[in-house]
Amino acid sequence: MVTGLEQTLAFFATVVLVSTSGVMSPGPLFAANLFYGLKQGAKAGLKLSYGHTVVELPLVILLGVGAISLEEFPQFRIAISILGGLGLFAFAGLQIKSVFLQKKESVFSNKHGAFFAGILFSALNPFFIVWWLTIGFKLISDSIAIWSLWGIGIMFAFHIWMDYAWLGSTSFLASKGSSFLTDKRYKILLVVLSAVLVYFGIIFLLDGLS
Repeated sequence: MVTGLEQTLAFFATVVLVSTSGVMSPGPLFAANLFYGLKQGAKAGLKLSYGHTVVELPLVILLGVGAISLEEFPQFRIAISILGGLGLFAFAGLQIKSVFLQKKESVFSNKHGAFFAGILFSALNPFFIVWWLTIGFKLISDSIAIWSLWGIGIMFAFHIWMDYAWLGSTSFLASKGSSFLTDKRYKILLVVLSAVLVYFGIIFLLDGLS
């Protein structure tokens, strides 16, 4: 007979293992995290995580009560894809512009920039939305089956710490690496990361227009 503790531990392990497909996947949020991490260290990752939580928690709650489904709102995904792609182009363009203008400070250096980037690159990321509408929705459903409505909060707690741990640790490592970068290499890195944002912008637009 499975005890309550064993069931909780098994579900925790499932959430952690499944969540790695979303938390640790490369994407615009992670690219922005490296940008900010070069300047602000682990604090950048935590700020990005705060912004990410502002978007993720309401979405999880809405999914938990059955308010959102991809099949019922196909236009929502299209709009998010197009807006996300355009936003990524603008973000990357401003960063590249700062490099060619010989500015050491980037568009990511604003005091609250990391927090707002966390909101932007979560809310306008169609792959983040789709992940929760598919893989994440299964976790939510399972948690509700075990703990009723309390399961929404339990599942979210089991998941969200991974975002803070991943973004915080990688932004910290990025800050340590920045001390070894010359000005030229620093600018090259910014251009490369900007190209990553452009790539995801193209993917988002193609996803929306298709």
